[in-house]
Amino acid sequence: MRQYLYLIPILMALILWSSCRKDFEYRLSTGDLEFSKDTVYLDTIFTNIGSSTYVLKVYNRSNEDIQIPNIRLSDGQNSEYRLNVDGVAGKEFQDIPILAKDSIYIFIETTFDIAPSNQNEFLYTNSIQFGSGIHQQEVQLVTLVMDAIFLYPRESQDGTKETIILGLDEDGNEIEVEGFVLEDTELIFTNEKPYVIYGYAEVAEGKNLVMNEGTRVYFHKDSGIMVSNGASLTINGGVSQDTLLMEKEVFFEGDRLEPEYENLPGQWGTVWLSPGSINNVIDHLTIKNATVGLLIEGDANIGSPTLTLKNTQIYNSNNINLWGKSAAITAENVVLGSAGSASLYCNLGGSYAFTHATIANYWNNGLRRGTALQIDNFINIGSNEVIANDLTLANFTNCIIDGKNNVELFL
Repeated sequence: MRQYLYLIPILMALILWSSCRKDFEYRLSTGDLEFSKDTVYLDTIFTNIGSSTYVLKVYNRSNEDIQIPNIRLSDGQNSEYRLNVDGVAGKEFQDIPILAKDSIYIFIETTFDIAPSNQNEFLYTNSIQFGSGIHQQEVQLVTLVMDAIFLYPRESQDGTKETIILGLDEDGNEIEVEGFVLEDTELIFTNEKPYVIYGYAEVAEGKNLVMNEGTRVYFHKDSGIMVSNGASLTINGGVSQDTLLMEKEVFFEGDRLEPEYENLPGQWGTVWLSPGSINNVIDHLTIKNATVGLLIEGDANIGSPTLTLKNTQIYNSNNINLWGKSAAITAENVVLGSAGSASLYCNLGGSYAFTHATIANYWNNGLRRGTALQIDNFINIGSNEVIANDLTLANFTNCIIDGKNNVELFL
């Protein structure tokens, strides 16, 4: 019996040895790799802001285990791209195995810190090289890089960021958000470079923020513009004289430029014309993917328009496209498209004159909470407390009011 006990370890070793793979010596790849993409487009990024992470899948379709002798960026360590190959970060990799009928993931990112001189927009290209010599394979990398002007809250010595007061909530408490007051040198936006705003950019009392034709403004999450008491906003978008199209319009959207964010609502805050702002004029502006596209608050003094709005389209706001609150708005040739609540909300009275306007809500991002056009002259602020203002004018001349719901006008 004892001699059989001695045989057990020997038998176990023989079984394990016979069941082990005999082909751990991988065959070198010979240019027969397959890829999920032949070119990886990292879409558009701004200088100094990292891209999203993009994925490339590398397949070994053969019946043999293979080894890629090297994977590298064609610019080597000088490349602005960054790789992560099967969980390891770097720019050059050696002896990467792929089992038969298996695959590996490569994750790709980039950040471009400095734009070439005199180039506000340029293509940055590179490639991922697999192997070398006659068996080398490549996947191209392409990124459109935009040089931008960044506006953001300043940071104090103790590390806290600058804030501004947006107003008061229903309980009378101040609404404080990260933000900053625009300097005099920052009050004219041009089409030379795009602008990227972090936090709320405030136009101070007595100042006028002017945006010339072709200006493009990109807002980070929870960011926007606030025009304070006694301040003004002037947007001078234009029309190309050659084609008579809105090619020189001013454009507001979020700062995520990847395709999956193209039509995602609620990416940024709002453009807020606060009570007491004056002489606001907007011509040829497109606003998309905001929480509230335009919020215009009047002070119940309707001697002159709070806002004159022309040739403008606002759509895909998470809440409301155009919200007038005790405001005086004169609008002509505007399109107020889909929104999570109302396309146009004339709230708490005011004066509203719309001519040649399309107010159409075909929201398809979930349940919609309001009608395309909603008008009221009061709000409930408590169980037994109501604030009301006169609705002195609500004219809609040659306008379309439409949507997916049975009722699209609520008064």
